[in-house]
Amino acid sequence: MEPLNAEDPVSIGPFRLLGRLGVGGMGRVFLARSAGGRTVAVKVVHAELAAQEEFRRRFAREVAALERVGGTGTTPVLGSDTAAEPPWVAIGYVPGPSLREVVGEEPGPLPAASVRALAAGLARALTHVHTAGLVHRDLKPSNVLLTVDGPQIIDFGIARAVDTVTDGGLTSTGAVVGSPGFMSPEQVRGEKLTSASDIFSLGSVLAYAATGRAPFGTADSGVHATMFRIAHDEPDLTGIAPELTGLVRACLAKDPAARPTAAELAETITVTEPWLPADLLARLGRHAARLLETETETSAESSAETGTGAGSGAAGTGAGSGAAIGGALSSGTGSAGDPTPVPAPKPPRRRAGPVVAGATALAVAAAACLTYVLWPDPATGADGQKNRARGETGDVSARPAGIVPAAFLGAWEGVLRGSADHPRETSRIEIAQGAAGAKSVVYVHVTEERLCMGRSRLVSADEDKVVLGESSVTTSAPAQRCTAAAHQTLTLRSPDVLEWSSGAAKATFRKAKAGTDVVPAAFVGVWKSEPDPLVYGPNADRYTDEVTVTQGPVGAPLFRIQRGFPRLDDEGNPTADTVNCSFTSLLAGAGTPLIIGPGTSDPDSSDRDCERTGLSGYVAVDRWKGRERLLLYPMTDGEPGEYYRR
Repeated sequence: MEPLNAEDPVSIGPFRLLGRLGVGGMGRVFLARSAGGRTVAVKVVHAELAAQEEFRRRFAREVAALERVGGTGTTPVLGSDTAAEPPWVAIGYVPGPSLREVVGEEPGPLPAASVRALAAGLARALTHVHTAGLVHRDLKPSNVLLTVDGPQIIDFGIARAVDTVTDGGLTSTGAVVGSPGFMSPEQVRGEKLTSASDIFSLGSVLAYAATGRAPFGTADSGVHATMFRIAHDEPDLTGIAPELTGLVRACLAKDPAARPTAAELAETITVTEPWLPADLLARLGRHAARLLETETETSAESSAETGTGAGSGAAGTGAGSGAAIGGALSSGTGSAGDPTPVPAPKPPRRRAGPVVAGATALAVAAAACLTYVLWPDPATGADGQKNRARGETGDVSARPAGIVPAAFLGAWEGVLRGSADHPRETSRIEIAQGAAGAKSVVYVHVTEERLCMGRSRLVSADEDKVVLGESSVTTSAPAQRCTAAAHQTLTLRSPDVLEWSSGAAKATFRKAKAGTDVVPAAFVGVWKSEPDPLVYGPNADRYTDEVTVTQGPVGAPLFRIQRGFPRLDDEGNPTADTVNCSFTSLLAGAGTPLIIGPGTSDPDSSDRDCERTGLSGYVAVDRWKGRERLLLYPMTDGEPGEYYRR
């Protein structure tokens, strides 16, 4: 970090600047601190980019999308002002070196076990990014930071706003974005990118981590030569451990459709802890300590000059339009001013009434007894999978070393407060195989106003009981409302039932569905409410309320509500203007009923009359007068919103 110079501002938005971290293609990057004491990296856009209207529009859209990304392995947006002069965005600061620094210097390439752990961590992070509808577009070793707890991806999404602007406009095919040695074939050709492009880049990053070399050479031999090899040649995987070859080669398939998805990788790659060699972990600890010392000294000097304290709360919050997860989904035809919907409510008075919403991120955990240690190698067949299609495994499998009995593996859900039909507080636990000390258990805890996700450490396990120790929070919705889960004990009562306890609290958990398609088919589709003309009068057709439910895993944005209603004047009379609000809710539990956590409004739902806060909820489907009906309940005492299949 370099000190601020005379031209640098003292603060950006609510963040006090501590020093310069560097300069990139988008602008300057500063180390800063919030009033609550949280350290952030603030990116301030170059003036020449800020002067371009097209850039500003794309930058605002990308920042809004990034604010939906959350979860392990990604850095949250903690504040932004895309209309400021100049525009800026603040993201969580990661005090760790990049993969390029670690591999390119000492200690050099990572051992095979660490590369596998790196792959799993990056796959989980990319799952969050892709679930939010983003493509990173520039995954490379310098955009992967290493920490004691795992890898972190930085700079996802923002590059798109920068690199698609050329001379005040866009290229006709979309500009080529990325670093030559780590681009995908479709990126080289300037084609439209999907999430599969990031998987190809991931394969190149893993090859670099294992060997210290990019698999298609570097730009030193010529950018166009490197791009030609990416598009047409096979990768150079010399020096990669045999147990990694299948994984890397699968990611580097030329055909995007042949590559595994990030979720598939996260589900199938097993890792052991610690994820890095002890000497490298110690180095990372010293690196973080040095940065903290530098930050403290800089903060003290700045405080002395200004006569103000720096704030010491490690859990301080960001400001602006940051990553706090709030938002709401209106349920049924409930009145806007009433947090509890009723079947026949009053028309909205001023704001779109929120009841149920969800926006979290899924921490994917392998839930099967037979977990594959490496991705099948279709080229060599060294693992017994030669010439098999992706997903076909035959009788070949490898069970990772671990202490968890097979009967405990998988997903379990239970009600901590309320009843199975009308829950008020729920919990979900996904148990993956792991050694003692590994954080191989993912938990999701939902109350009426928040959702907490985290990872718990495996302390001990026998045929009847699994004991979980310390936990760490990975997702909090709303932000910074969660504390880590206490010690938990799981006692098996039958193949499908276990008893959960934590302190004095006890509950019965049952087996739940896990995987990438957990939503029952009866829920999937488009559902619409039917406003009663007797309630809404002659403007009834202007009140619209639609729910779209899609298939996917726990944590994905599977529920979306779109609402429209006439804007009211100060006296409560309808005007000709229509307010449109949309909200996305993520699945938090896959039992019966489905559980939804609190969430956020969509980026395009910025109208002042669209509410931003809401409650958790649960969803059921039944038949009413011969028609399929979806019931959306708040996780409080109240009637559900009613929707009918369109």
